[in-house]
Amino acid sequence: MSETRHAEIAGAGFAGLASAIALKQRGWSVRVHESSPELRAFGAGIYIWDNGLHVLDSLDAYQQVLNGAFAAPAYETRTNGVRLSYQRINQPGYRRLLTMTRQHLYEAMLDSARRHGIEIVTRSEVVAADPEGRLKVADGRWFEADLVIGADGVKSKVRDSLDIPLERQRYHDGLTRVLAPRGPLKGGDWDNVIDFWHKGEDGRTLRILYTPCSEDTLYMAMMAGLDDHEAAAIPVNPAPWVEAFPGLRPALESLGDRGRYDLYEKTVLKEWAIGKVAVVGDSAHAMPPTLAQGAGCAMMNALGLAVAMEESDTVEEGLALWQQRERPLTDHTQGRAAELAASRELAHGMSWSDTDMRAAGHLPTGTSAAFSA
Repeated sequence: MSETRHAEIAGAGFAGLASAIALKQRGWSVRVHESSPELRAFGAGIYIWDNGLHVLDSLDAYQQVLNGAFAAPAYETRTNGVRLSYQRINQPGYRRLLTMTRQHLYEAMLDSARRHGIEIVTRSEVVAADPEGRLKVADGRWFEADLVIGADGVKSKVRDSLDIPLERQRYHDGLTRVLAPRGPLKGGDWDNVIDFWHKGEDGRTLRILYTPCSEDTLYMAMMAGLDDHEAAAIPVNPAPWVEAFPGLRPALESLGDRGRYDLYEKTVLKEWAIGKVAVVGDSAHAMPPTLAQGAGCAMMNALGLAVAMEESDTVEEGLALWQQRERPLTDHTQGRAAELAASRELAHGMSWSDTDMRAAGHLPTGTSAAFSA
């Protein structure tokens, strides 16, 4: 093994960049392959709980994320106009949750990757990996590495090329995720994260997770059943949504043709690693967004992988340690997120118990309890 170990990474999303930065910080050389011609994030919002903020601090991206993110004072649930739960956040003694656009988070992580001198190759489509430590791109070239990481998303070609046994489950609900101007929706309760639910007498259930992402930008995650063709339509038909949530009319009527509808789904792998290849993030453990921990778990596991490599004599030993240490929490979080997706239980209010908030309250491997200044 060479003195400087080398990693080839498929995917320049949150999991791929986190893996690259964490390995580079520990003396590895790293190359990241991104199939898209541009480095950018999907136009939606994102939640980063305390666990993810600790990881971002370790990756030298926290301060940039903090500058421009939104710290809501409370998280509440309202069903048919009645407030069912209310929890203070982002105040001394309470949990921390920053909300932001995905692009804001992505730019902070990308800037950190560039400061660390990480090579990112665009228009480089990864099509396969070899357990011996090789990564193949679409033009037929193979790249050798001490460690290959598949961070190429739900439809991961790295994962699929390894024939890892998996179980995939899809649920009856999905989300249309959109950004909109906040307009008059500012101040007072409009600065809270508000989980709006509408349960109609006709059996229709609609949900809007209302999320300020900045002083001027609003993120709405709009849940509707797959069989609700009117509410799940793209472009968004504002009529059923305005009827259910009249207070959100200014934002709903501004959407135009923005948004896309994605069904809730879960992917569980028998193993996260084979030979010298690991899969991270949605490639390994895609989960419904009901606990807002998809990115948090992806970044935690990416950092945990790098730490395990540092603590082990061989890549194979490191991968075994990584799965043993990191997988139980992710399995718990993924399973609970799936239960919430199937049951629509959140319509009765967010539970702030250890069962639901275990990941949010976890101090990730490789992080410190205190944030850097």
